[in-house]
Parts: sequence; structure tokens; C-alpha cells
Amino acid sequence: MTVDPTPAVPDPRLPLGLSAADPDLVRSVGVALTDVEKILRGVADSDVSFIDEAALHLVNAGGKRFRPLFTLISAHVADGPLPEVVIASAAVELVHLATLYHDDVMDEATMRRGAVSVNARWDNTIAILTGDFLFAHASGLVADLGTDAARIIAETFGELVTGQMRETVGPAPDEDPVEHYLSVIGQKTGSLIATAGRYGGMFSNATPAETEALYRYGKIIGAAFQISDDIIDIASPAAESGKTPGTDLREGVKTLPMIHALAAAENDRLTELLAGPISGDAEVEEALELLRGSQGMVRARETLEQYAERAHSALTPLPDGPARAALELLTRYVIERTR
Repeated sequence: MTVDPTPAVPDPRLPLGLSAADPDLVRSVGVALTDVEKILRGVADSDVSFIDEAALHLVNAGGKRFRPLFTLISAHVADGPLPEVVIASAAVELVHLATLYHDDVMDEATMRRGAVSVNARWDNTIAILTGDFLFAHASGLVADLGTDAARIIAETFGELVTGQMRETVGPAPDEDPVEHYLSVIGQKTGSLIATAGRYGGMFSNATPAETEALYRYGKIIGAAFQISDDIIDIASPAAESGKTPGTDLREGVKTLPMIHALAAAENDRLTELLAGPISGDAEVEEALELLRGSQGMVRARETLEQYAERAHSALTPLPDGPARAALELLTRYVIERTR
């Protein structure tokens, strides 16, 4: 038997927590991510150079590639990243990228992944149409995977849009704000990551029970990922997060740390600032400083820990092995990235 002398070097795009994962799995996922990147860049192959530039703007900006990463790791529960898994991984990332173009328009963001956002570099119309362009290509990729895959991504589109609309409108007068928030992020963020896990199982020949477990885990860890993002949006400066800080404050969208801070009513000035959208930079920074020292952040971190425990339990139906161990590491990463 010939032994490969090449050490497993973690792909630089993989979360640092996965450096402790099985070396063969890390190597396999890294190779597959390279194939995903080729597909992502191929979607911008059009006859109009301007469309290419706009479509590749966020692809070239990089990012965590959390969704394709999760799809590829999920596939290792069974037969690994088969060609259909790689295509599905690229499709879910294209959907995610498309939502970012639209999000930046709604948030009036000027930065995304450390680069100037498309709406700031060009305008809102170009950003919206570029997002639509990527949605179209994602649908084309999924169509080649069969009618079940197409139905699943259509249902996921519906969940994404519903969650975004509910966030924009806010909770009803008789609705608990925390329950509303958690339900919304389950739709807006958890649904696509759940689909990533389902695709990873479906197209690697995992059993129905294993595929369902990956779906449930994805739904939970996706919501946890959004909670951690909302914590980071408050706790980290723009230089670290790569995004415009306080975008939710400017839009009047109340994330979990804000909801808990308001419920605690521990600071009258913070309550005043969070009463509506904040337009001034000085007021945004003041609100961020007050939130960073509030009980709202403490409570949000507690909720994040609870979601991590639920994610751990969701992995129980999966067989012991490198894939399940890697998903445990991924769960830990979602927590530790907020520290």
C-alpha cells in the first residue's frame, strides 16, 4: 500500500476550529471547496463584462463559505463530496450571496466582507439585479439535480423571503419579541443552512434518518450562526467584522442583544436610543458602547450556548466518525467566534 506523504494542510477558508478535524476529511473538503469556487466564478461567465464584474464582486471578496463547507462535511456522513454534492454546495452559496446583495440595499450598507458593497460602488438597482442574476444561476444548478432538489430550494426561497419580511415588519403587539426573533432567524438564516445539510445527505447516499438529522442540525446551527453574527455586529469593530457596524441599529431592527437589553430596562439612555432607527454615527456608536456592557449581551450569549447544546443533541442519530466529530467542532466554532 502506498502512503501519501503529503500532510493535510487545512484550507485557509476553513474555520480554525476544523484544524483539529480528521486530516483526510480536511483534505477532501479543501479540494471540494476549490471545485465549488470554480463553479461560483463560472456563473459570472456572460457576454457582458459589467455583469461579470458585479456578480464576482462578493465572490472575490471571499467570506467564510459556511454553507458549502457544511454541505461538504455533511456528505462525509456517507459517500463524501460526490459531484452532485459539489454542485449543491455551490448552489446554496449562490443563494446566500444573492441575499447579501439584497440585504445591503435594505440596510443601506457601505461595506461587505471588508470591501465596498455593490450598492455603494454602483447603485441599488445594480445590487438588486445582480442578486437576481445569482438567484437565477442557483436555480439552474439545482434544476440539474432533480425535481426533489428544485422543490426543496423553492421552499427554502419562500422561507428566506418570509423571514426577511417578518423581520422588516417586526413582531405583532401581542407577540413575544424574543420568540419572534428566534422564529425569524430560523427562517431567514436557518432554512438555507438546513437545506445545505439536507443536500449533503441526499447527494452522498446518506440514509433518510441521517439526512433528516443533518437537516435538523442545520436549522439549529444556522440560527445559532445568526445569533453569533448579531453579537459580533455589536461586539466587534468594522475592521474585524468586515461589515458596516450597527446596520441593525440604523434600520431599527432589534436583534437578540437589543431585545434583552430593552427588557432589562437597565439604562434609560439605551432605551431612548433603541426606540427607533438611529441615523447619526455618533448615536450609533453610543448605542453600541452601551450594548457592549449590557445584560442584553450576556443573555444573548446564554441563548447561543443553549442553541449549541441543541445542535449537539441533533447529531445523535449520526454514526460516530470524522464527519460527526467535525460537526461538533463546527458547533464549538460558532460559539468561540463571538469571544
